[in-house]
This record gives sequence, C-alpha cells and structure tokens, in this order.
Amino acid sequence: MYLITVLGNLLIVLAVSSDSHLHTPMYFFLCNLSLVDICFTSTTIPKMLVNIQTQSKVITYEGCITQMYFFILFAGLDNLILTVMAYDRFVAICHPLHYMVIMNPRLCGLLVLLSWIMSVLNSLLESLMVLGLRFCSDLEIPHFFCEFNQVLQLACSDIFLNNMIMYFSAGLLSVGPLAGILYSYSKIISSIRGIPSAQGKYKAFSTCASHLLVVSLFYGTALGVYLSSAATQSSHSSAAASVMYTVVTPMLNPFIYSLRNKDIKRALERFLGRYAFHEPTVLG
Repeated sequence: MYLITVLGNLLIVLAVSSDSHLHTPMYFFLCNLSLVDICFTSTTIPKMLVNIQTQSKVITYEGCITQMYFFILFAGLDNLILTVMAYDRFVAICHPLHYMVIMNPRLCGLLVLLSWIMSVLNSLLESLMVLGLRFCSDLEIPHFFCEFNQVLQLACSDIFLNNMIMYFSAGLLSVGPLAGILYSYSKIISSIRGIPSAQGKYKAFSTCASHLLVVSLFYGTALGVYLSSAATQSSHSSAAASVMYTVVTPMLNPFIYSLRNKDIKRALERFLGRYAFHEPTVLG
C-alpha cells in the first residue's frame, strides 16, 4: 500500500509537470497535494514496516520527536492545501470570467507558501512544547507512530499548556479549514443551482467532484478515528483506525483524480507512452 501511495502520487506530479496543458492553478494545487501526501505517509509507514520486519518496536527519543514534528507538519499542510483547492473551485465556478485574473501565478504561489509557513510554525511550536516535558522511564506508546496526544499522556509533568496549544492548533488548522471548505461548497452549490441547463450543472459539478470526494475521505476518516477513540477509550482500536487516514486516504487520492479526470488520464497516457514505447529511430 505504501508503494502504491508513493508511485501513484509521484505519477500525478510527473504527469502535471510534464504536460503544459495542465499548468493551471487547479493542477498546481493537485501537484502540491500529491507531494504532501508522499511526505505525509513517509513520516510513519517506513518506520512501521521496519518494526514489522525486525520485530522491534523501539524508537529513540530524538526519532520520536522528529516523527511527531513532521507528522503534524504534513497533516496541517494536507488540511490547508485542501482548503486552498476548495477556494480555487469556488472562484472557478462562482466567478468564471475573472478566474485567471484572480487565480494568477503569484496568488497561487503565495497561498501555498502561507500554508507551508503556518504548518511549519505550528509543528515547531507543538514539538518544542513537548521537549520541555519530563517523561517517566519504560515508556510504551500504544500506537504505530509517535502520535502527539498519546505522547502527552505519558508525561510526568503538567500538560495543561500543551493541551491548550493542541486544541488551539486543532481549531486553527482543522476546524478553520473545514469551515472554509464548507463555506466554499455552499456557494458553489448555490451557483450550480442557478445554471439553467442540466448539462451545464453536470459540467460545473464534475470539476469539483474529485476534490469533494478527497475532502470527504480525509475528514471523514480523521473524524471517525478521533470520535471512535473518544467513545471506546481503546488506544489499540484508535491505532488501527488511524491507518485509514494515514495510509488508505493518501493511497486513494491519485486513483480518484486520475479515474475521474480526463485531462489527468490523457497526461498520464502521454507521459507513460513517452517512456514505455520509446524506440530508437533508424534513418534510411
């Protein structure tokens, strides 16, 4: 599953980069999402595979903090880029005549840069707060990676401030982006309903169907994990459920975008055909 995730998202990046027809804001953000998904899964899954292979579940303190830092970073980036993509679809459907003026290359780059800055600062703050905690000996994290909340529960010192920062960042980088996505789609649906022809409605909706499906998968699985873990109080069931949004969702994203998008399919065919069927030419 990890190999499929990496190869699938890498193919999306290469197809978009190599095809000049896809050098548009929508595919620029998709390319960034695929890169983030590769990094997101790579923070946890390789270590888990090593643990399975070696039958050793040990991780160093430095390794744990590093893993936690990058996991928080790329999880936040996923949220923010999905929100930026929702805004892109909102402009494309609600303001189609001004789309290329509003979504100019400078704004697109700025939106991605701001997403990176916010995620890096949030991840750095939360990781530095953990460095200030004291931990007891013989620590065992009931998870397959150093999940922030699970690590906090093992601290011997007061974690009130850490919890406050965790809830604040969750509101800023999870609830806030979700509210932005819901607002964008409420406006999109309102605009689609105003289109007179059924064909026009279908064409408008098809441009954002893939993104809507990815958002539903990501937020649905993530919320399902935390709501179920809060209800059952079982750390092992929470760890098993976490595989859904850390492995399954990033793996499905390339399939969702490639199977539902004719432009991506054509770009992939051209990209793969260029290398698979490249043969030397003999001049007569």
